Amino acid sequence: MVKARKAAAGAYRRSWLHGAPPPRWVRVLPVLLLVGVGVVALTSSTPLDIGFLLGAVPPLAVLAYGPWATALLGAATIVLLTVPAFHLNRPGDTDLFTLGFVATLSIFVSFVRGRRDAQLDLERTVAETAQRAIVPEVSPRVGPVRCASLYRAAERGTLVGGDFFDVRAGPHGVRAVLGDVQGHGLSAVATVASVLGAFREAVLDDADAESVAARLDRRLVVDSARTEHAELFATAVLLDFAPHGREVRVLACGHPPPVLLRGATVHALELDPGPPLGLGLADIMPGTARTVSLMPGDRLLLASDGVLEARDSSGTFYPFVERLERMTGIGPDRLPDEIWDDLIRFAPRIQDDVTLLILTFDGSGPP
Repeated sequence: MVKARKAAAGAYRRSWLHGAPPPRWVRVLPVLLLVGVGVVALTSSTPLDIGFLLGAVPPLAVLAYGPWATALLGAATIVLLTVPAFHLNRPGDTDLFTLGFVATLSIFVSFVRGRRDAQLDLERTVAETAQRAIVPEVSPRVGPVRCASLYRAAERGTLVGGDFFDVRAGPHGVRAVLGDVQGHGLSAVATVASVLGAFREAVLDDADAESVAARLDRRLVVDSARTEHAELFATAVLLDFAPHGREVRVLACGHPPPVLLRGATVHALELDPGPPLGLGLADIMPGTARTVSLMPGDRLLLASDGVLEARDSSGTFYPFVERLERMTGIGPDRLPDEIWDDLIRFAPRIQDDVTLLILTFDGSGPP
């Protein structure tokens, strides 16, 4: 995906308390403590009663090192405590036995932690591969449309939540979709997979945005009927770029309309939206697609509810259009990150999935 998506993936990096490698200061701490006690003991003219500090070295080593390194640091603490030159107040047998027991226990804990981390890394790799198969990376360019995106799942540690988006080229032109299924987190992944599968089929078969919406609606209705009290539904906005020319048809299904950035001006498109998908109403009460003529440099920005419904500490909604007016000079590739940075400054706590999709028609490139 484009740089915006790559940077987006970094925002939810796990902390070292949640499975990520420990930071450098954690690795340095046991060594620093060991060296510090030794230096202070050597430079002091009188024996010091600071040998108890060495008891913290093996447990600290467990946080960052494997069994062999933990054993080495444990042995170093015992040597430091027993060598007469350090004058650590002549520890007794009980002190040495206690430190030896702590070091041995730390080696065992380090071994168990290493095995557990290896298993968690394997499970995480499998989960991420499956999640990326559901919502794969969007190419920087799909036909004549340049794409930039950002995705943040509300459930920490996951790559897929309740939002979905995709951009695909087909015999009827380039199609794009962005939407939000009921719920978020892992419980919504199956619905997201179903909706995106139906969309990718519709790109190949259906002639217009209304037909695509009807297919997605039927898919959710069928899926909902299989599970008692499922009541699956989704909001979405569909874009249908004409195979020739600079026109795009936009259809909203219970979802806020896209925002058009044209030069230094920003405004939300006025649409006649249809009902959300999954209610069985797409054929009965379809929305009206609006045809928009695009000028060179125009950008269409689609956002999920996680952006539009974010609130600050006082409960004020994020003023999306007003904030975008300050960012019109930012390039499409950098714009998703800039919006995300502004959003998290405005709303300290993001409680819903956040998705941004920026589409720019560029007929000068390869088809």
